[in-house]
Amino acid sequence: MAVNLPRPQAAALLPVDGVDLGWAEAGIRKPGRKDLLVVRIAGGASVAGVFTQNRFAAAPVIVCREVLASRAEVRALLVNTGNANAGTGVTGLAAARESCSALAQLIGCGVNQVLPFSTGVIMEPLATDRLIAGLPHAIGRLDPTHWLQAAETIMTTDTVAKAVSRRVDIGGTLVTLTGIAKGAGMIRPDMATMLGFIATDAEVAPDLLQQMTQDACDFSFNRITIDGDTSTNDSFVVIATGKARAQGVRERRNDQASKSWLKTFSAVLNQVALELAQAIVRDGEGATKFIEVRIEQAASEKEARQVAYAVAHSPLVKTAFFASDPNLGRILAAVGYAGIDDLDPAKVQMHLDDVLVVRDGGRDPNYQEDDGQRVMKKTEIVVRLELGRGNAVASVWTTDLSHDYVSINADYRS
Repeated sequence: MAVNLPRPQAAALLPVDGVDLGWAEAGIRKPGRKDLLVVRIAGGASVAGVFTQNRFAAAPVIVCREVLASRAEVRALLVNTGNANAGTGVTGLAAARESCSALAQLIGCGVNQVLPFSTGVIMEPLATDRLIAGLPHAIGRLDPTHWLQAAETIMTTDTVAKAVSRRVDIGGTLVTLTGIAKGAGMIRPDMATMLGFIATDAEVAPDLLQQMTQDACDFSFNRITIDGDTSTNDSFVVIATGKARAQGVRERRNDQASKSWLKTFSAVLNQVALELAQAIVRDGEGATKFIEVRIEQAASEKEARQVAYAVAHSPLVKTAFFASDPNLGRILAAVGYAGIDDLDPAKVQMHLDDVLVVRDGGRDPNYQEDDGQRVMKKTEIVVRLELGRGNAVASVWTTDLSHDYVSINADYRS
């Protein structure tokens, strides 16, 4: 059961001019479930992507990188679930390209204008015959309002679809952003089996959109972890159709008004990405707690994130949270092995929500275990650590580690 994560409502997910979505039940792994998504993109759009750093990157990730590097105009996304098409060698690459070619022929674009994405079991051949047979059904359902169905289609072990919409007035231009994501396990993006897609009708030049996409990823998907495993398939893509472009924005791109517009738009994009990323954590496999690990007074943001991840990845810390057991020395141990060689333990302070647990590197004399347990029983918890080394701050969001996590992953291929 997801932690305080309601199912998104279709009416709240706003269409993005220039983007249509359609799905099919192709039976790629299991019959009777949505598992194939086609996203058709109007001409003239900018598309940017950030992908896994896993050296065993899946075949679709390799193809996506090639397409984006060629600077071809992207006209479609093709997403399947049930099979990751990873660890499949040259056969997998051929399957990804064959799938793109089939879609390109059906919608009338070039094969190098389709970005493929896959998620599911690793090291199994992709059933391209079923995928291709399902394409006409997905294309027949193309519609700008199908965001909820799209979010449901890309789910694997997710229990709740993940989707977010925003419509904001930026400098007199009404801009829409709608995004979906999937992920519940194998989450520790480094750019999880995670996929994330955000579309907007804003006009953003391709190079600028790529930087904004990387920034949004660093602000969101690169600050979450469920189990510390980086997937072979992690992909985050942003589409900017330009349909909401205010007259003359392109010509004024370097003036102060345009800079202000882009700064505001970037902030909204970051927030949409963050909400999607946090939804992934809330729906973590077997999760019963949603935990923010916030590091303050670090020497740098990089250092703060390094310490936060050490705490968030620790199985001992995570199982203590599952048990609501304030065995909080485990957190200090994780801080100690985070790799900060000149850390002075005497300068470390720790709060659990509003409870001061550690003062000057040791147990606060006023700390009572009943107070710690009161916080540990909550479904949403903030662990705040002050390192006494500088002014940098960073947060990572994570979950506890439950019996159900083991069961879900033990039975994943069943």
